[in-house]
Formats: sequence, structure tokens, C-alpha cells
Amino acid sequence: MKEKLKKIVAVLLLLLVGFGWYATVFGVGSLAPLTDKIQLGLDIKGGVYVVMEAQTDKEGEELTELMNQTQQVISRRVDQMGIANADVRVEGGNRIRVELPGVENAQEAIDQIGRTAQLQFLMPDGGFVLDGSMVQNATVTQSGSETGGYAVSLELKSEGADAFEQATEKALSGTVTATIKDSYGQTVPSDSIVIMLDNDVISSPSVNEVISGGKCEITGNFSQEEASELAALIRGGALPAPLEEVSSSVQSAKIGLDAFDQSVKAGIIGIAIIFVIMIAGYMIMGLAADIALAMYILIIFIIMALVGNVITLPGIAGLILSVGMAVDANVVIFTRIKEEIISGKSTRVAVQTGFKRAMSTVIDSQVTTLIAAVILYQIGTSSVKGFAWTLMIGIIVSLLTAVVITHLYLGILANTRRFSKKKYFGIKEDGTAMFAIKRQFSFIKHRKIYYTVSVVILVIGLAFGLVRGLNYGIDFTGGTMVQIDMGKEVAMEEVEAVLNDRGIEAEVVYAGENNEQIMIRTVDAIENDERSALIADLQQEFGFDDSDILAQELFGPTVGKELRNNAIKAVLLAAVGMLIYIRLRFKEWNFGASAILGVLHDVLIVLTFYAVFNVTVNNPFIAGILTVVGYSINDTIVIFDRIRENNQLMRKDEEEIIDISINQTLSRSIMTTFTTLIVMVPMFIMTSASMREFILPLMVGVAAGCLSSIFICSPLYYQFSQHKRKTRYQKTLEEGKKKKKKKYIGGTGNKE
Repeated sequence: MKEKLKKIVAVLLLLLVGFGWYATVFGVGSLAPLTDKIQLGLDIKGGVYVVMEAQTDKEGEELTELMNQTQQVISRRVDQMGIANADVRVEGGNRIRVELPGVENAQEAIDQIGRTAQLQFLMPDGGFVLDGSMVQNATVTQSGSETGGYAVSLELKSEGADAFEQATEKALSGTVTATIKDSYGQTVPSDSIVIMLDNDVISSPSVNEVISGGKCEITGNFSQEEASELAALIRGGALPAPLEEVSSSVQSAKIGLDAFDQSVKAGIIGIAIIFVIMIAGYMIMGLAADIALAMYILIIFIIMALVGNVITLPGIAGLILSVGMAVDANVVIFTRIKEEIISGKSTRVAVQTGFKRAMSTVIDSQVTTLIAAVILYQIGTSSVKGFAWTLMIGIIVSLLTAVVITHLYLGILANTRRFSKKKYFGIKEDGTAMFAIKRQFSFIKHRKIYYTVSVVILVIGLAFGLVRGLNYGIDFTGGTMVQIDMGKEVAMEEVEAVLNDRGIEAEVVYAGENNEQIMIRTVDAIENDERSALIADLQQEFGFDDSDILAQELFGPTVGKELRNNAIKAVLLAAVGMLIYIRLRFKEWNFGASAILGVLHDVLIVLTFYAVFNVTVNNPFIAGILTVVGYSINDTIVIFDRIRENNQLMRKDEEEIIDISINQTLSRSIMTTFTTLIVMVPMFIMTSASMREFILPLMVGVAAGCLSSIFICSPLYYQFSQHKRKTRYQKTLEEGKKKKKKKYIGGTGNKE
């Protein structure tokens, strides 16, 4: 691209970013702000989710068909409730997950979506004919009528066949006065049999003849999709799957919106700090990075609005963490550019060479994190999927902005007379970096000290884990949680007295400011009806309103077991996926083995933290662990990539090459870790307790990932390399010694 055209594109992009941010926040003309189109999740907007398990012994295709029928019945029921953005889907083979954002009467919603489907066949005047229990089957067939199309073939049980025969005879007699109206407000034909599901007319076929024998056909020039839906609804009413509530959550918008506001404020503060740090640390390069970051965040918002992405509190955390990952891509590139300038190249050449040399590192580090995010999305629950989705989008967009946008602006600035000076790129006149760690550390020599410290920490964690155990939340153990805003501090003994009257063993703790909220936790799953009765007793005793019930959660014991299994499965799958990628990219098993052992070390460090400080292990913990996996491998890959490069360029022994490589990337490791933590610190301080539980493992894991890549993974690579390979320099020395020895032996013979 010609220089003049680049400048035009750069100016247009600046105008586009400015316009985009204005439109996103304030809207343009009659168009509403883009932020209004982004959907808020249950944990922000408030609402209900419930997971119900089908009580059936069906398997394979029969189970799939049954669950699809149940899904359609519940979807229709939810539609009748008039809930916007509701989501009903099959989850885990034999479960239905229903999400109802904005629902205020949570108990009524759970009752309605969980009841057995009511399928009825009525006369046009409302007279009862038969119900769904009398229907044997409903299938899609080719219509035999002249109009063609598809039809629904019904097969009735014996008692239903008799009732249906009498009803069709009466419908043909002309003595029935129709009073039922269909969904369009039109009165159904007087010679029809009306099929109703949950008091809603789904079909009203006219009767052409008396139908006996229990078999009939509903025609109406249906398409195949329409006939399939009608048959599924009829079967669903005839063969309802008994559903048992295995987990649920009721979230008040009062607590959710407050957490959302605080999260947004914390995010803005964190990102603003990063903008300042980038300019202070990288001068003109930092300015280019800030422009790229502004575009990066804007693109994320546009994607979320266009695809209808639902923003959850973990999703916000994922977005802000991905900002840290985007910074990392720029820091890797800027480090390379500085090295090129220090080596004597002009800023223009250094920018081009630096980008080229940094690309493999950026791609490798981001792809390995992407692998962890993909696995997290596949295995995680709904809230965790939101985190993984924003992280995946963030990684992909960060590659685009770092490679294209930052490159564009740095290329232009490096070609100007004023800003191409080395001082604007963080280089002093004497050719040294303004902000650099001048001391060269010997890391490999002290590796046994690092191993010892790490082992001691892990042994302490193991001791706490064995003696006291991990503090599992109800997500993992199963149980029930109810959080209520009492409006004042109440005595725990009074709350416990109500629980004792109902024979419920529970832990009661204070929450919120001034201890005005209480949280009731049980290790047993309290079913919906019993939970409603308990809340009614508490309301009678303490006089709070329904709106003061901030949250309710229920997790069955099987759900907790599945969460633990999924967490282990996710870590193993992520490790295998990253190991394969590293093996393919680095061509050596010792890189991959060292990296995976480092990841395992970081996971154990986080578990040690949870064990020692008795932090609650709950559902977001899984997302935290997998993020630790992704981030840890990211930092390690950057160092390994430099080791791989230096092995090809330097004629030194392995220990010295590794030490040089770590020192070369040390400032990058510190900067990336610092900026990522800076983004999370406001989130940890300003948001709710539930968000802190999510952010905490990320902070610990990010710090552990940085330290392990330097003090654990790199020394492990050195250990493995001693048994596997030697550098070209070492091979040259050995070959020289062999030649020298042969010369002595084959010469005078006096030196053997």
C-alpha cells in the first residue's frame, strides 16, 4: 500500500473509531445506541433458570425424540408467558434448560414450565372428547387429499377410539354451536374437532366422515415442517416426560444490575489505566496500541450486538481479560521492535522486521489460549460459556487489531521525520532502552531452589487439602441457597428457629452492607414446593416482600458430581490439545512436556491457594482454572519461542541460551502480567462477592503463570534437553575435540 493511501486509511479509521464509539454510546439520529441492542443475562437483568431432568429409561434415538417433544411443549408454554429472549434447549441428553430473563414471579414461572402438558380434544362448543393420555401416537404422512402436502396420522387407544367415533358423529350432525376461537380470534368450524394444548388451539380439523377404529388423519395442506411440529406437540401431550428439577437459580435484578454497573465502572477504570501505562511504557508505540485497543473494544461490542450475544457477569470478566491478552500481543511486537532498533536498524526497518519476527510468537501464544477457551465453551455451563465466548472473540479480534491496525499506524509514524526518532520508540540516544531491566539474571543455575520452593508450597496445599479439605460450594456438593434482603440486621437465631420448625438443617450467614442480607445454605437440595413454603414462613416472620428475595439456587447432587468431572475432563482435554499444537509447531517433545508440566503446576498452585485460604470452590472456579491453563501456556510459549529462535542463531551452551532468552522476554512477561492484573484489580475491589469469587482464581493464576514460565517451565526444558539434544555450538566443540584427538593418535604417536 502506498504511503499516501496508508495515511488516508489511517485518518478514516480514526474517524470511524470516533463515530463508532459515539454511535455505540449515544446513538445516531433515530437509531438507538448500540449498547441498547446488547442483551443482558440473568445474573444482570434478573430472572430464572431451571434445569429439569426427564425421568425416563429411554435411550438413543427414542430419548432424543422424547426430549425434542418436551422442548417444544415447554417452548410453547414459555411463549404463552410472553417472556422476551427466553431460551429453552436440551442439555446433556436427558435435561431441559429453561432461561427466563426479567421474570419477577420466579416461583410461578418454575411451576408453569415444569407441569405436565395438557393436551385435549374438544368439541367446537367446548365439550370434552378425550385428552392426551388416550393418544397412542402421532406421525407425519403424505396427505392423500387432492391438495397434496403433508398430514398428521393419529393412532388412539381403545377408550379414545370410542370417544372419538362418537365425537365425529356428533360433529357431522350439525347440532354443535361453535364457541371456541383459534389463535387468530376466529371461531372454529362447527363441524371440527378442536385440538388444544395448554388452553391454546393448535389445530381444528373439520370432520368429513365418522371415524372409527382409532385411526384418523389431520389434513390441511401442511408443509413437512408444520406437520412435524403438530405431530410433536400432540405426541408431547400424549407422552409427557416427567421432569424433576435438578438445578435452578432465581436472580433479582436488584443485585444483578448493581453488580453490572460496578463491573462496567471497574472495566472502564482498568482499561483507562492500561491506556496510560502503554503510552508511558512504549511512547509512540503505546499510542498506536491505544488506537488499536479502542477499535478492538468497539469491534467486540458490534459483534455482540449483531449476533445477539447475551452479556453475563462472567462474560464481562472474559471481555476484560481478553483486553489483557490484546495488550500482550502488542507488547510482544513492541519488544521485538525495540530490539531491532538497539541492534542498529532504522525505526522504519525495525518496525517492519519487528512485526515479522514477532508474528509466530503472537500466533502461537494466542492459539494455545484459544484452545483452552474452545474447550471451556464446549464443556462449561451457561455462565461459563458466556465467559469463554467473549474470550474467544477477544483473542481473534486482538490478533486482527495488533497485526493490522497497530502495524498501520506504527508504519506511518516510522516514516515521518519527526516521530521516527528513536526516543519516541523508547530508545535513548546511546542506543539503550529507556525502560529496561539492565541486569542479566542467571535462572537455570538456581533451578533447584525454585523446585524446592514450589514443592514446599504444593505440600502445604496438599496438607490443608487432606486435613481440612476444599471448601466446595453447593454447585459441587449439591444443595440450596436463598439470599434475602431483610432491610435490617436480624438475629440469626430467629432465622434458625424458622428453619428448625420446618426440620431444615442449614447454615445462615450475613451478607451485604450492614449485615442487612442473609444467606441460607443447605447441603440438601430443597425442592421447589418446600422452598416456597420456607420463604412464606420467613416472610410472615420478618415481613419482607417478594422483591427482597435476591437470589435462589438449587443444585442436585448429580449436578455437582458432573461439574467436578467436567472440570477434570476440560483440563485434560485442554492439556492434550495444547500439547499436540506445541509438538506440531516446535517439532520437539521437550517443549510440549515442559509446558504441560508447568500448566499442571499452575493448576495445583491455584488449588493450594483455595485449600489454604478456604476459598469457596464453585462453578466459576472451572472457568478460572481453564483460564489459568490458557494464560499460563501463553506466557510459556513466548519464552519457548525465543529459546527456539536463539538455538538457531547462537553458538552457546544450552544453559546460557535459556538464560538469555528469559532475560530478553522478561520485561514483556512483567508488563503483560502487570497490565492483565491491573484490569482485574478494579473488578475485584468494586464488584460483588460472586464476581470476586470468579476474579480471584484468575488473579492467582495469572501471577502463577508468569512465575512458572520463568522458574519452572524453562528449567524443566533445560533438564529435558540435557538428555535429548545439544546445541550446534556444543556439537562443534565435541567434533573439534574428536578431530584433535585423532590428529594426536595418527601423528607422531607421542601424544595419545
